[in-house]
Amino acid sequence: VTGPFTFELVGCDFTSCSEPATQGYITQVKQPIKMSFRTYEEAMIGPAEDELMMSDFAKFDRPGLLHTAFRSLEAYAEKQSGAAGGMTLPNPGDAAAAESVLEVAKSLDAETFGVDNEANARIVRQLSSGSRAVLSPICATLGGIVGQEVLKACSGKFTPIKGFLYIDADECLPESLLPVEEVTPTGASRYDSQVAVFGRTIQNKLLDLNYFLVGAGAIGCEMLKNWALMGVGCGGNGHIHITDMDRIEKSNLSRQFLFRSGDINEFKSTTAARAAQTMNAEMKITPYQDKVAPDSEHVFGDDFYDKLSGVCTALDNVEARLYVDQRCLFYRLPMLESGTLGTKGNTQVVVPHLTENYGATRDPPEKSIPVCTLKNFPNQIQHTLQFARDWFEGEFRQTAEDINAYLSSNDFAADLVSQQATKLDTVRTIQRVLVEERPTTFEDCIIWARLKFEDLFANQVKQLLHNFPEDQVTSSGAQFWSGSKRCPKPLVFDLDAKCEDAEMRNCFDFVVAAANLRASIFGINGRTDEEYFRQVLSNVIVPDFAPKEGVKIAANEAEAKEESNAPPAEMDVDTETSQILDALPKPAELAGFKLTPIEFDKDIDDHMLFVTACSNLRAMNYSIPTEDTHRSRAIAGKIIPAIATTTALVTGLICLELYKIVGSARRELQLEHLKNGFVNLAIPFMTLSEPQPPATTKAVLNGKDWNWSAWDSLDVNKGDITLGQFLEYFESEYKLEITMLSFGVSILFSFFANPQKVAERKKMKMTEVIKDITKKDLPSNQLFVILEVIANDLESDEEVELPYVKLRIK
Repeated sequence: VTGPFTFELVGCDFTSCSEPATQGYITQVKQPIKMSFRTYEEAMIGPAEDELMMSDFAKFDRPGLLHTAFRSLEAYAEKQSGAAGGMTLPNPGDAAAAESVLEVAKSLDAETFGVDNEANARIVRQLSSGSRAVLSPICATLGGIVGQEVLKACSGKFTPIKGFLYIDADECLPESLLPVEEVTPTGASRYDSQVAVFGRTIQNKLLDLNYFLVGAGAIGCEMLKNWALMGVGCGGNGHIHITDMDRIEKSNLSRQFLFRSGDINEFKSTTAARAAQTMNAEMKITPYQDKVAPDSEHVFGDDFYDKLSGVCTALDNVEARLYVDQRCLFYRLPMLESGTLGTKGNTQVVVPHLTENYGATRDPPEKSIPVCTLKNFPNQIQHTLQFARDWFEGEFRQTAEDINAYLSSNDFAADLVSQQATKLDTVRTIQRVLVEERPTTFEDCIIWARLKFEDLFANQVKQLLHNFPEDQVTSSGAQFWSGSKRCPKPLVFDLDAKCEDAEMRNCFDFVVAAANLRASIFGINGRTDEEYFRQVLSNVIVPDFAPKEGVKIAANEAEAKEESNAPPAEMDVDTETSQILDALPKPAELAGFKLTPIEFDKDIDDHMLFVTACSNLRAMNYSIPTEDTHRSRAIAGKIIPAIATTTALVTGLICLELYKIVGSARRELQLEHLKNGFVNLAIPFMTLSEPQPPATTKAVLNGKDWNWSAWDSLDVNKGDITLGQFLEYFESEYKLEITMLSFGVSILFSFFANPQKVAERKKMKMTEVIKDITKKDLPSNQLFVILEVIANDLESDEEVELPYVKLRIK
C-alpha cells in the first residue's frame, strides 16, 4: 500500500498482456488468520497484558485490579459454601464479608490492595456488597458483547476478544458502603437488586423520574425494556413520554424486539408503550405520534418540558438531535444520546452546566457526489442510485408540484421572478408534461416510459460519445476515457434481458414502474400484467437518434461549476418564459385538475423497483456491477441495519449514565464521573472517556466576574411584569442599563426610539408589548419568553456581553 488510494501489485508478471489496463475494479479479499488462546484456567491465574482488554484508558490499572477482585470474590464464595458446593456470595451491605474478600485480595496482590491503596480497597468492598445483584443495564451491556462473541465463534467473522474484558462504572456507587437497612432486599420487590447496590433512596428517585424518550426504533425499544426493569417512571410521581411518528414495518421485526408480526402498520410508540407496560404494569407511559420539531411545540411546549427530569434520544438523524439538544439547553435538562452503525456504537451524556451540549461539536458534513460524475461519468453503483433518486424526485414529485403551483397561482409569472436561473426550465417542464406529454390513458403512460428509456439509456449516451468519442485524448495526450471515467455504451431495449449480477429484468421493470408511477400522478389506474405491456410496446415507434451540435457537456467538476454559475441571457429567458406561459392553458380552463406528487419512500416497493431498475440500466451503460432491490434499498436509503448486539450494548451504557445523573448516595456528581462511550464490536474496541466541559464567556456582573456558558441565561421569574418594571429590575438586580431589548426579530425597546412610544410601552405588560409589535398572540402553553438584551454597566458604561434573558410569564 503506497497511499490512502494507491497500491502496487508486487511480484506479478503482466508481460503477456496485449494492452495495458486502464480501467477496472479491485476487490479486497480479506485473508483469514488463525488465533490461539490459553486455557481459561491458565489465563485466570496470570493473565498476560494482551489478555486484559482495556475499556477506559483513564483507568490503566483497572482491568488487572478487577481481575484480582473477582478471583478474590470467587475464592470467598467457594469457601463459604464449604462441602455443600456452589458459591455463597456476601449479603448486601455486609461489611465483615467485604473485609474478608479484601483480605483474600491482599493475599493475591498485597501491593495493589495494601493499606495505602484505599481507593482500590473500595472497589473490592463495593464488589462484595453488590455481588448478589443483577442489574439490567449491566446485563444489556455484557449481553451485547457476549452475543457478538458467540456470533464470531459461529461465523468466523470479525476478531474475538482475546482473554478478559472487565467493565466497571464505579462512579455510580457511593464512596463507602451504605447502611445494611438501606440496601437489605425485601424479597418481594422486583427492584431488590438495584436496592442492594444503590440503596432504597436512589431506587425511589428512579421510580419518580419523568423522562421523554424520542424515538421508538431499535434503541428506543431496548431503552424502554431497560427502564421497565429498572422501574423508571413507575412510581407515584413518575412518568414516561415516548414519541415516534413511524409505523411498524416487516423489516423492523428483526431488531426492534418489542414488536411482533401482528403489530405491522401500527404506530411504533403506541405498540412499544403497550409492550413496556406488559413487562412492568406499574410503568406510567404516554405515547405520541408527533415529530419533535418547531411545528409541534404546541404539543411539546413549555408546560411539557417544565415537568421533565430529562430527555433520552433514540433518533436516526442529526437534525432532530440538534433540535432536541436546543430544547435541553433551554430547559436545562440532561440529555442521554446514543447511536449505532452496524457493529459500531456511541453514547454521549449531556448534563446541565457540567458537560458541553450535543451540538457544541459536530462531525464534518458528508461529501456529496460531484454533479458531473452523476450526469456523465459514474463509476460506482452509489452514483447510479443517486442518479435514479434524483430523476425520481424531479419527474414524479417536483414536476407535479410545479404544475400544481401554476394551476393554483393567480400570477405565476410573478412567482417565478425570484427563480431567474431556473424559471425557463420550470415552464418548459410544465409545457412538456401538461401539454405535449399529458396522458389520457394508461397506454400513453407505457409509451412515455418506453421513450424515456430510449432517451436516458441510449440517446444521452450516444450524444456523450458524439462529444467525447471512445478514442478521445486530452490536451496532455492522455486517454479521455480512462481512470474513473468509464466509456459508456448505449443500451438496446429488450424486455426479456436479465443483468448478470442482480438477475433482474431491468428493461421490463423500468417500463412497468415508470408507467405506473406516471399514471398515479395523473390519477389513471395502472396495471402490471406482462402480456398487455408486450402488446402496447410492440406498437411504439421510437424515433431514430440524431446527434445535436453545439451541446456543451462538462468534462469535470470545475467545468460543471462554471456552467452552473454562468449568468443566463436575461432577455432571451424572460421572452421565452413569457411566450411559453402565454401558450399554456389557463388555470381556469383546467379547473379541478390537479396532479398527485409522489414523495420517494425507500420502504415502498413500487418506488424501489423504479429506482433499482433505473440505477441498474445506467450501471449497465457504464459496465458497473448491478445490485438487486434489497441491496439498492440499503444503499439508496443509506441504511446500515441496526444489530441487536450493538443496540443492547449502547443502551446498557447509557442507562449506567442515568444512574449517575439520578445520583449516588454520599457522592456529589462531578464531570470526571461521567463517561461518553465509543465501541466497535468487530475489532473489538471500546473506550469510555470523560465528556468535555462547556465553553464559557467572561462577563462582569455586579462587579464580579461571571463565566457563563450555553447552559446559562439571565432568569427573571417575576411573571408578566410591565416593560418599565423589567428595565428597573435589571438596574437594581444586575446594575445594568438596557439599551436595546428584542424578542426574535422584533425590537421591544431601544434608547433611540420615540420617547412618547417608549413611555406608552413602559406601562404595558411584556406580553402586551410583544403582541402589539408582532401582531401575534403567544401560545397558551408558553411559560417563558426569550429576550435578547444589549446592556451597559451602570458604573463603567461599558457594554457587557450577556446570554439571553428567560422571562417566566406564568
